[in-house]
Amino acid sequence: MTYFDQVVEAAEAVRGQIPDVPAVAVVLGSGLGDFAATLADSVSMPYQELPHWPASRVVGHDGRLVVGTVQGRLVAALAGRCHAYEGHDGGAVAFAVRAMGRLGVKTLILTNAAGGINAGFELGALMVIDDHINLTGANPLVGPNEDRLGPRFPDMTEVYSRRLRTIADQAGVALGLGLTHGVYAGLTGPSYETPAEIRYLRTIGADAVGMSTVLEAIAARHMSIEVLGISCISNTAAGLRPGGSLDHGDVLDTARRVRDRFLALLEGIIGRI
Repeated sequence: MTYFDQVVEAAEAVRGQIPDVPAVAVVLGSGLGDFAATLADSVSMPYQELPHWPASRVVGHDGRLVVGTVQGRLVAALAGRCHAYEGHDGGAVAFAVRAMGRLGVKTLILTNAAGGINAGFELGALMVIDDHINLTGANPLVGPNEDRLGPRFPDMTEVYSRRLRTIADQAGVALGLGLTHGVYAGLTGPSYETPAEIRYLRTIGADAVGMSTVLEAIAARHMSIEVLGISCISNTAAGLRPGGSLDHGDVLDTARRVRDRFLALLEGIIGRI
């Protein structure tokens, strides 16, 4: 069975359990999965029960697809994602996004927990991603192109939709949230970056750094899905806090502290799309 056939089979399995095609899909990053529990009239599908769906085995990633309503819109919430550092290739990392696109989803919100490089960012800040730098050494489009998914050489001039970024800002203003904007650097992980690497990332224009999102965004744009990215600045990047060390538990703690703001922002955005 080809990769394309696997994507189709997964999408059909999801379609058989839901009333309609979701208006929006949301990929929930580390510690941000609580959004899935807020969906009304929801259907929950563990990833292991969906054909060919890669599992996520990272703490803070539930590993289930939940489809329900928010602000009167049908939404697919992916509570957890798989990562390249778990041993997955680019196709596997992008599989869930591919399945959503094949299902008919036209709008994708990618969220993540990220390390703050920009000195102006506070812990818990919510950053709208304006652009990314792919330093993972991978690309989900490597190999023979599947024309049924998208073109051989997709344009990446505007990976993150200007329209959706404006909507995010409007939702933030309405909620009294001071959203930040910036460039997200995607690295493979799972080790956190060294202070020298953080100095390099700052030099080349990165405001935040993480281990996800970029491959999903590339695959989505390949399929002409409109993308919005939001990072929760969950820790200060290495070397920027004297004497500080990095721990995944701290990332999850910060995500929990911003839970209410994050949920309100997502609901506000979805209500405006």
